[in-house]
Amino acid sequence: MPGKREEYLTWDEFFMGVAVMASARSKDPSNQVGACIVNQEHKILSVGYNGLPKGMNDDTFYWNSIGEKTGEKEKIKDYFVVHAERNAILNYRGSLSDLNGSILYVTWYPCMECTKEIIQVGIQKIIYLRMYSKQESVSLSKKMLGDAGVQVIPYQIDRDFTKEEIQEATNGIQKIMKRFSI
Repeated sequence: MPGKREEYLTWDEFFMGVAVMASARSKDPSNQVGACIVNQEHKILSVGYNGLPKGMNDDTFYWNSIGEKTGEKEKIKDYFVVHAERNAILNYRGSLSDLNGSILYVTWYPCMECTKEIIQVGIQKIIYLRMYSKQESVSLSKKMLGDAGVQVIPYQIDRDFTKEEIQEATNGIQKIMKRFSI
């Protein structure tokens, strides 16, 4: 029909946008990560972002992860933060078998711990926005995902998005939403 709007979002743009929006909920000052799990019918099954487990007080938590320098394990962020992919899986309220064959949109390439859970619940495709910084974990994740037959696709084939580009997009969305807040 004539007159249809042409500049609407593709499904990939929409679902990656949801993952980016979810990342804006993270209180981590250095790494905000979001994830969105979608079924084959383009229905969102679950969303997650990196943050502390329910019930933990994020006002008394060491977000700057100074324990890596001081050796104080209780001040190492990675020991406490639940990753976005894991949160999206844990947040799903249906049968885990519903996740079989689904697609994960995530702002960071999954670490090896999240990769195990992604494979275990049957997610069959991952579309990521940027590469995870820990290369040893990426290498092991790639091996596991390849062995499990999970398709992994960078969101933009010719380059990764930078951390700064994702932060800029997230900040821009936050500013717009805050202008219309109640």
